[in-house]
Order: sequence, then structure tokens, then C-alpha cells
Amino acid sequence: MNDPQADRELKPQEFEFESMNLQVGMRLQFITHRRLKPVQHFSTLIGWSKDEYLIVKIPMDNGAPIALVEGERVTMRVFSGIHVCSFACTVERVFGRPLLYAHISFPRTIQGTSLRTAMRVKVDIPARIFTANSAVLVAECLLTNLSVNGARIEAQKSLPQDEDEFDLEFLLQAPPNNQEVRVRARAAVRNISALTSGAEQAEGFAYGVQFISLNPAHYTLVQNLTYEALLADRQKIV
Repeated sequence: MNDPQADRELKPQEFEFESMNLQVGMRLQFITHRRLKPVQHFSTLIGWSKDEYLIVKIPMDNGAPIALVEGERVTMRVFSGIHVCSFACTVERVFGRPLLYAHISFPRTIQGTSLRTAMRVKVDIPARIFTANSAVLVAECLLTNLSVNGARIEAQKSLPQDEDEFDLEFLLQAPPNNQEVRVRARAAVRNISALTSGAEQAEGFAYGVQFISLNPAHYTLVQNLTYEALLADRQKIV
């Protein structure tokens, strides 16, 4: 069943260029329209000249820059804050090796959606639970969805009921080089359910946990994970 609030938040609306809060180095989704089905790539914003053009890195595909033709129509998407914006433009000039960047037309019309601040994304990330402020391992578990506000975790055994708060530790990949970053968040259980496979005997437990404390840098990593899932694979949004 659809969430009426989510439907309202995902309704497209017009945005001004300044409201996108573009920053040099931001990751952009770069969509080409040469085939029946659009092809998605990723690029990086280098800069812009207001009302004239944007400067972007030429996307790479299997280690090589994609071929761009001057005059070609492309669509750009960017997430910024709690907005995902898209705009159509054309390739104006292509700079090949060793520069590998392009000028694309300045956006005239920008469509965007305002997202829930804590959208959840489906994940499959091994994690560990520690006693708060200690190195005492309580249990190993699996993250099955994640947001900036909390997560759903699955564990083979029941967690200690006398622990009001605990530390949840897991790894995330940080752009642009996918370097692994160890995230450790203070969390508290908000709900619990038994996992079954159709038999009466429980095969484990699922916990809805809320983050009590999350490092700002780690908050940004989780936020980016959510937005990239929204851009690349909407099926991952819970």
C-alpha cells in the first residue's frame, strides 16, 4: 500500500538553479538517450558559468570515457539536501584526453522532488553489536535496511534485554574511490519480531533500531547511500 505522505513528497515541482545548492565535486547522474531505453552513467561537477554552461567530467564505462557528440541531448540528475533534481541539456563542447570533460548547456527548466529526510534503503551489510562504549562483542547481525535515523537488523539470537543502548558497527563505502569506512552508531531497540520460514520454530529475530548518536560524517555517508539508491535503483527504497 502506497504511503500518501511519500506520494506528496515525491511529486515533481519546479526548482531554481540556486536551490539545487550545487557544489564543485558533486556527483551527478548523467543519462544518455541514444537507445530506446536511457542509459545511466555517473559524472562529477567541475564548475559552471551562470546562464552559459556547466562543466562536467566525461563519464567512464569499463575504464574508458563514453563517446559524446556535440549537440547530443542528455539528462542530468543531482541530489542535494533533501531534493533530487533533473534537467535536460545538450552537449556543447567535448574535451578529450587528457582533460576528459565537457561543456553542457545551462539548465533552463529544472524539475525536482522533495524527499523524506529519512528514506530507508534495502541493504545486505554484515554488522556487529557491542556493549555501549566498550569492545565487548554482544552479537553479529545483518543490516537489511538503513536510514540516517536507524536500521532494521536481523540476528540469529535474541539480544540482551537489559541493554537500553548499544553500539552498532558496520562498514560503508565512501565515494569517490569506494574506500571502506567503519561506522559506529549508538542505537536503541524500538521493536522486535521473530523470523520464521513457515515452520513454527523461530529462525532468528528482526529488530527495528533507532540511532541515538551518529557521527556527522557517517550521517552523510548513509544519506548518500540512500540518495544514490533512489537515483540508480528505486526498488531499493523501502
